[in-house]
Amino acid sequence: MKSFFTFLFLVAATVSFAQKDSSFLLVRTYSGDIAAVAIDNLDNLYVVSSTGQLKKFNSRGDSVGVFNGLRAYGKLQTVDVTNPLRLLLFYKDFSTVVILDRLLASRASIDLRRHNVLQPAAVGLSYDNNIWVFDQYDNKLKKLDESGNLLLETPDFRQLFASSVTPQKIISDNGLVYLADSAQGLFVFDHYGTYKRTIPLKNGGDLDVWSGKVVRLSDGAVRVYNPDLFTEQARRLPPSFTPYLHSFTTGNKLVTYSQDSLRIYRFAD
Repeated sequence: MKSFFTFLFLVAATVSFAQKDSSFLLVRTYSGDIAAVAIDNLDNLYVVSSTGQLKKFNSRGDSVGVFNGLRAYGKLQTVDVTNPLRLLLFYKDFSTVVILDRLLASRASIDLRRHNVLQPAAVGLSYDNNIWVFDQYDNKLKKLDESGNLLLETPDFRQLFASSVTPQKIISDNGLVYLADSAQGLFVFDHYGTYKRTIPLKNGGDLDVWSGKVVRLSDGAVRVYNPDLFTEQARRLPPSFTPYLHSFTTGNKLVTYSQDSLRIYRFAD
């Protein structure tokens, strides 16, 4: 298949950004219609266009799948690529979750309202390939199977917390579930829905959790926070680096993009 990426294997003599003192190495670029982006742990890249079309590109840059859900489900809210073989698409306006296989063929769709999830705010894949969803209507974190059957739910969050919780993202990592609320931080639960603690890091939409550590962009740096040791390491963006309109981190990579151009950097060792 035709490659849609330009792969750049950089050396200091050819690209000024990849200087010896840089903590970031440019490894991939992409040009096209870009509304949102995700990248999985196998370096597959997922690009959502302004029309709601989802495209998948493998690590070589080949196009391997396309999914069009706008006409059936409306605007795509989030894409969870935790498991490259089982993608989770959340269409908030239609209260619908769509599950795709590795080639972006539809496996299943769940109308959450038909399963008594009346106001879904965020959705994420669980470690056992079931689905976590936070229902704003009754303030509960719920776990559903692929058919929409309720497997478990937490108590009403209004009984657990002094202020209301409004997560924008649900992340499963290392045996725990993280609800990212940009105003309050990360609410941490085990995989049985038992509350463990709160990590008071804000701007939840721009963070990821990787092997128990919280990776985020803040104050011109990529920051890695260890909640067990209460320590943080920072990789400051070089003066020559100008972020695009949107940036996020995932694992050992920094992704930054505008409406028509994207760059992926790897953190240098």
